[in-house]
Amino acid sequence: MTSGNPAPTRLRVPALREFALVAVLFLIYKAARLVAVGHVDDAFRNADAIWDLERRLHLPGELALQHAILDWPFLVTAANSYYAYVHFPATAACLIWLYLRRPAHYRWTRNVLVLLTSGALVVHFLIPLAPPRMLSATGMLDLGRLYGPAVYGAPETDQLSNQYAAMPSLHVGWALVVAIALLAAMPTARYRALWLLHPAITLLVVVVTGNHYWLDALAAGALLAASYALLRPNRPPDTVPRLPRQRTATQQTPVS
Repeated sequence: MTSGNPAPTRLRVPALREFALVAVLFLIYKAARLVAVGHVDDAFRNADAIWDLERRLHLPGELALQHAILDWPFLVTAANSYYAYVHFPATAACLIWLYLRRPAHYRWTRNVLVLLTSGALVVHFLIPLAPPRMLSATGMLDLGRLYGPAVYGAPETDQLSNQYAAMPSLHVGWALVVAIALLAAMPTARYRALWLLHPAITLLVVVVTGNHYWLDALAAGALLAASYALLRPNRPPDTVPRLPRQRTATQQTPVS
């Protein structure tokens, strides 16, 4: 008779496989962003075009929003920290919780993230875009570099990221995925609408720090809507099945 419970082993293998899949996808994402580097002139021409288009559309000015918090250094640092430290951990925590508690929602959310990120990489190739913090003529500032914490180094020496891939904003796109996934996975939870604060705060943070334009967030939303539409047949049911309760000793069926 063998000792020990084999259940953890059976659970661990799929978990390791999923971890490996996510790690590979992340490496592909980083590599693809680096491959897209090199179109600096195009990135700045596109940035000027986006800035002018937003003014013609009468969208709120990124510069006015940024200036509104400059007198509050703790808000500037909080915004930089949210941009630097919440994006990946929040997404990872959501995926881990879904994997452990809502497997069907995990698979659906994972596939949406893969499709959204793949579409974003295509846009990064086709439309290189310098972020607002690089448009010194507009008055925008790089709050991460000036106040910290900073995510990026100088563009000319930063070999770890493509800083000319502002559109679409995956910060906003992934934050929306997290909120939607948790809303769908917990249909009866109290205060579930609070999950919407994450994408709302993320939107304000990416704009006020000068890392993205409003249109970057709109582009992320459009890509996300297309991803959900394509994966609609795989959407898990709204109701979350309950685990059967274990019978107590007094509830055991009597033996006839």
